[in-house]
Amino acid sequence: MLIGYAFILPGNLRKEFDTIELTDTHFNPWYFTIKGKIQSGEYILKHFQEIGLNLTAKSIPMSLRDVLYNAKPQSVGNLSLLKDGRSCGGGGKAYYMQKSTVRYSEIITTSNLLQAWQEFLRGKRHRNDVAVFQAKLMDNILALHTELVEKTYVHGGYAGFNISDPKPRNIHKARVRDRLLHHVIYNALYPYFDSTFVYDSYSCRVSKGTHRAIDRFKKFGRIVSKNNTRTCWVLKCDIRKFFANIDHRVLKEIISNHFEDADVVWLLGQVIDSFNTGGKPGVGLPLGNLTSQLLVNVYMNEFDQFVKRELGCTYYVRYADDFVFLSDEKNTLESLIPTLSDFLELRLRLSLHPDKLFIKTLGSGVDFLGWVHFPNYRVLRTTTKRRMLKGLRKRNTTEALASYKGMLSHGNGYKLKNLIDAQLHYGNPTPPPK
Repeated sequence: MLIGYAFILPGNLRKEFDTIELTDTHFNPWYFTIKGKIQSGEYILKHFQEIGLNLTAKSIPMSLRDVLYNAKPQSVGNLSLLKDGRSCGGGGKAYYMQKSTVRYSEIITTSNLLQAWQEFLRGKRHRNDVAVFQAKLMDNILALHTELVEKTYVHGGYAGFNISDPKPRNIHKARVRDRLLHHVIYNALYPYFDSTFVYDSYSCRVSKGTHRAIDRFKKFGRIVSKNNTRTCWVLKCDIRKFFANIDHRVLKEIISNHFEDADVVWLLGQVIDSFNTGGKPGVGLPLGNLTSQLLVNVYMNEFDQFVKRELGCTYYVRYADDFVFLSDEKNTLESLIPTLSDFLELRLRLSLHPDKLFIKTLGSGVDFLGWVHFPNYRVLRTTTKRRMLKGLRKRNTTEALASYKGMLSHGNGYKLKNLIDAQLHYGNPTPPPK
């Protein structure tokens, strides 16, 4: 299977279409067929997946994004469809995605279930629901294994509760047996999925995280500004109600393109369809599932690949639903916004948050991942600082103080560090800095 963007056939295989006819066009799931008359006869490309088809009276400008089709890899480079001398599509490059060969039978073994149980048990040993499951551990694991083998497994419901960290969030907790299966799935599939992600995706990945994301942002700022000798513009975006708006059909379609074994797709489908955002069937992933962390990265990898490969955006960093673009030209970033919005809405059924989208210079300070970034330093966001000081008043332990001090080591917080040092050594902190 080859996946790519804006293809151009190389060498003697390059063809120019003098006519383009679209058949079986529909936007769900956006599959259509392109037929073009060429010099050597009729050349047919089937099963393109179109994002943002725009038909006009005199021409057919198209943005071919997330193109999927079966072809011989050695004969395909890029494909540009030409109409009246105009190029239809971007200038990205094709890339190859090797489907995962992991088998369903390899995932659901009793040894994997037992190993996942040991991992799941950490920090939860004394919880009532965990203790009840462990009281008949082997019976429960064998029963779960039998259901998986016979494919009679049905994911259970969720217990919901609210937290404020810092804004209110609805957390949904699955049953113990289902959470155990989540660990099994995560352990089996994370290595493959992680290998398909772009380098600059930083959430819920081994050797990534917020600290490396903000370091990458700092590095990009220096490159774009030529070591602070030019103005660096930053486009900051956020997705509205990210987890609550994940479309199940689109997610399962994406997953089906990754696996040769249909039973693996079935298993992931059981987890995906186990939850719906209130009043919106077929939409939403629960905050609380281990698998949700992986699945949202799989979902947004479509966007990452579009940004990197079709749009060619080098200076791009994403952490979950927060992402930034850096450029030395403001107009370039302004022109990106409608393109990004169209892709998110038409391909992923997501939308940009209008109140959290802005373009600013790095010199004026850019709020990203809890820090306000400047060319030569970064400081804690005011709300983060207030939350930290509130936490110190509630939990004034050596471990908590050391943790906050470690967080501050990733930025410029001299006064806050002095405050924490005073608390550590004297237990009588000075008034918080203004």
